[in-house]
Amino acid sequence: MSEECQEPGPEGSQGRSPGSGGHSEASGSGVLLDVQKFFQISDSSAGLLQTVFTGCLLLSAPVFGYLGDRHSRKITLSLGILLWSGAGLSSSFISPRYSWLFFLSRGVVGTGTASYSTIAPTILGDLFMGDQRTRVLAIFYIFIPVGSGLGYVLGSAVKALTGNWHWALRIMPCLEAVALILLITLVPDPPRGAAEKQRKVVMGGLRSSWCEDVRYLGRNWSFVWSTLGVTAMAFVTGALGFWAPKFLFEARVVHGLQLPCFEQPCDSKDSLIFGTVTVVTGIIGVVLGAEASRRYKKVNPRAEPLICASSLLAAAPCLYLALILAPITLPASYVFLALGELLLSCNWAVVADILLSVVAPRCRGTAEALQITVGHILGDAGSPYLIGLVSSALRARHPDSYLQRFLSLQQSFLCCTLIIALGGGCFLLAALHLERDQAQAQQPGTGTTDSKDVDSRDMERQSLLSHTEATRQDS
Repeated sequence: MSEECQEPGPEGSQGRSPGSGGHSEASGSGVLLDVQKFFQISDSSAGLLQTVFTGCLLLSAPVFGYLGDRHSRKITLSLGILLWSGAGLSSSFISPRYSWLFFLSRGVVGTGTASYSTIAPTILGDLFMGDQRTRVLAIFYIFIPVGSGLGYVLGSAVKALTGNWHWALRIMPCLEAVALILLITLVPDPPRGAAEKQRKVVMGGLRSSWCEDVRYLGRNWSFVWSTLGVTAMAFVTGALGFWAPKFLFEARVVHGLQLPCFEQPCDSKDSLIFGTVTVVTGIIGVVLGAEASRRYKKVNPRAEPLICASSLLAAAPCLYLALILAPITLPASYVFLALGELLLSCNWAVVADILLSVVAPRCRGTAEALQITVGHILGDAGSPYLIGLVSSALRARHPDSYLQRFLSLQQSFLCCTLIIALGGGCFLLAALHLERDQAQAQQPGTGTTDSKDVDSRDMERQSLLSHTEATRQDS
């Protein structure tokens, strides 16, 4: 048993937020502390749960991106949903003696989630164009914070109703089964590039290799810089999603508003509050970001990355104030935390629109996969573990107390403010290359083979046809 679990205290009571994004991983968000007590794991090990989830997601994303660019996207999505819902359900039956199996199940959930995160936006990109695409992506990305927030709310509510945190992991597969039925019966699988009326280009001609697609994306600077910006967003949202409820719980303990948690089930009020804030700010933020992008694009073609940069640069001081004010005045801390989440949520639909506009249609699945992979491996795959590790290291240097536990977590969180500001700078750099990359993405043949190779092959074909015609005339 870890030292952190041997002694009851704020640390035990607080943390419970889960994971990244809003799928099955989020259903455990309201019960992280219960998971820690059940499997006897410390802060750093608990953060490793999220690292395993996102690590498997990032390893699987390139595979699903490759499949999504070359095979049926509906079938791939269906298999992914079955995989992650089955793993999520089975994880609720694991014995405390086999904690490694629980970590493994989180990895399988991440693998299944990679299919949806990679392929679904490309289907929408092939069904809609222009302002209509922006609106549809806004609706789609609204459900990222909604799903994540509902994970906190449902997880906490189901645990309160049943008195058993395992049921929090059993509710999501029911909703995922409904999603699978709707996907199979209602969602079309359009030809790649259909919205840009490039069907003949995409369906015919030469098929590029995966390595050629990656080389093309590596030269697409709008894609590169926006991907680094998304990475900064993922780092901060991953850390917030995992540790914010625990941080808020510790703050209430320090203020004398909450008793430490000595036994299961622990108080879920902070998860409910944070989940509600995530849902509300997520919906409002995605709508505001998409609408601002739609309107601003009419006067500035670089509107999308500029909106992303502005929101991240504004979110950094909000997050800083939320952390600094927590031991002084909790209401102000909640207000600035909500503002920070609102500004972060403004970017989800806008970032997807940037990718779809600067990447050629036949490479979009691979582009989504690479953006997810880089964003997770440098972002939320490690940020919860890093925050937990720094927090544990700071605690080890001081006498143990409720106040020191809170201050350690607070200080470990401060690095997120710098990371999110750097993300804003990356989007400013993306704005410099946006128009050129958008124009290049609309050119036939872009993102397949090298243009020089295409020209040489065309010349060879023309020469061969001329030679054949001359031979026929001679005979």
